[in-house]
Amino acid sequence: LGVFTGFFYKPPPTTRLFRDAGMILVTGGAGFIGSNFVLDWLAASHEPVVNLDALTYAGNLRNLDSLQGDARHVFVRGNIGDRALLDSLLAQHRPRAIVHFAAESHVDRSIHGPGEFMQTNVQGTFTLLEATRAYWATLTPDERGTFRFHHVSTDEVYGSLAAGAPAFTETHPYEPNSPYSASKAASDHLVRAWHHTYGLPVVTTNCSNNYGPYHFPEKLIPLMIVNALAGKPLPVYGDGRQIRDWLYVKDHCSGIRAVLARGRVGETYNTGGWNEQANIDIVHSVCALLDELRTDPAGPYGRLITHVADRPGHDRRYAIDARKIERELGWRPAETFQSGIRKTVQWYLDHADWVADVQSGS
Repeated sequence: LGVFTGFFYKPPPTTRLFRDAGMILVTGGAGFIGSNFVLDWLAASHEPVVNLDALTYAGNLRNLDSLQGDARHVFVRGNIGDRALLDSLLAQHRPRAIVHFAAESHVDRSIHGPGEFMQTNVQGTFTLLEATRAYWATLTPDERGTFRFHHVSTDEVYGSLAAGAPAFTETHPYEPNSPYSASKAASDHLVRAWHHTYGLPVVTTNCSNNYGPYHFPEKLIPLMIVNALAGKPLPVYGDGRQIRDWLYVKDHCSGIRAVLARGRVGETYNTGGWNEQANIDIVHSVCALLDELRTDPAGPYGRLITHVADRPGHDRRYAIDARKIERELGWRPAETFQSGIRKTVQWYLDHADWVADVQSGS
């Protein structure tokens, strides 16, 4: 592995070979969605990945354990706000595409400390765009034509939907309601502007709530699983009737691959699971699966559900209209919620060591 530590980056000896074959640069590739994308990419393709991640609390190299010794995976510890590092990586590896996952993403954390969200999601994306623009200018005309900057964003930029309102389309106005969603909305606007002003060939995907393996256990589904197994309360905000569209993470990854390969430059594609459910119903589904798969002698896990004060500015409903990506690119999620949530619960039951390491901070 090529590893960046301190002020010096030493490229791996295989860089020249890979340069001739093509490669992609992934930011945030040790996080939840990013690591799933890297694993799935290398399982389906021989094309190497340069994986840049700052390894903050949600970035975890254990997610990538199966890639140890795989020369196609080049991990670099570093920040997207480090322009010198970005310039060095782009010049050395000359990727044909950048897939930009790196972001602060937890709404509660953004409420209590919005500064880091502005720094990473806004300033970091700006720095990455500027480094990419400078690199793109060095490419041959053919390389410039095939290069892509894929920005991965969220449905939360659209704000909140009323009950019965049509789902978010790609032309829905932006109405972010939290520091997190405002910072992601800003990054979306930057990406759009760099395309229209400078011609940078970009695509953007706005996804619904993801769930699946390697999800940091502060988000709803993994938190419910981990707390239930520990016999701790299962905290549910307010009445629990907040509605989200849930997308299995590996389906999201396949959608990103489809957009990267066939999406139209400058376009946005909403990527959703066609599965609207209230938070409280999600919690009951998790409890029912745990009752089946890991019975608690103390009684049904639903006994642990505890309603707590609602989050400030909590959006009531999100829903993704994903017809555009299906119509243009032929993509639909492969998993139903029933199949995806079962796989997710079983994964956490099978990976108690991963959970313990994450919770301990090791």
